[in-house]
Amino acid sequence: MTEALVLVEAGPISIIRLNNPPLNLVTRQLTDDLDAALAAVEADDDVRAVVVAGTGHRAFSAGSDVKEFAALHRKVAEGKLIRENAVYGRLARLAVPTVAAIEGDALGGGLELALCCDLRVAGDTARFGLPEVRLGVIPGSGGTQRLPRIIGLARAKEMILLGEIIDADTAHDIGLVNRVMPAGEAEAEAIRLGQAMAARGPVAVREAKGLLDNALEAELEDGLAAELAASERVFSTNDMLEGAAAFLEKRAARFENQ
Repeated sequence: MTEALVLVEAGPISIIRLNNPPLNLVTRQLTDDLDAALAAVEADDDVRAVVVAGTGHRAFSAGSDVKEFAALHRKVAEGKLIRENAVYGRLARLAVPTVAAIEGDALGGGLELALCCDLRVAGDTARFGLPEVRLGVIPGSGGTQRLPRIIGLARAKEMILLGEIIDADTAHDIGLVNRVMPAGEAEAEAIRLGQAMAARGPVAVREAKGLLDNALEAELEDGLAAELAASERVFSTNDMLEGAAAFLEKRAARFENQ
């Protein structure tokens, strides 16, 4: 049996690990295995946050295998991108918060995968880029759409049109990553952030994530109406009562996801 190219470590903080070393290249099998991993996470009601990491320290993921490009001539959508975009979108739409733990290179489709996470933590030797134009192609799994929403249009144009690779400190400066840690410590920090979010009210976290994900797409009045409706749902939960009581009693809240 072929070894899975994506592994899941189950738990309240689930870890989805790309397992195609040394570069964790995005192949069709890896995409399919990622889809199965996401399905497992979605089906687990105990999951409160997800960390996405790579195997090894050389690369979170260096993106697609360029050796496959010739076979995709005139059929890249059918042969690769439709499926890849669907699975990446599934990661982006997870109800629980997600954190990418990035060691080494996050390039091309690897960076596009990291862009689907809510937060990104990098080791200080990590590198980032969408260098596709150097190969005569373009980012095709969300890079041209998600990157400007995260770092702004001008910075995204600079990264994509020049195809340059940037270091972790630059990525932090432009808002591409949230935290930079000493090399080898990105995953531990990502887990810590996942634990912190998991300790918050789970219904509130899911509602807030959904509102934030739609904030740049919705008209302001529509977004405010959605926020009002979400507030009504949150204030109808037992967790809201528990959170208020814990605050007043100066103790840790014991949320039950209801």
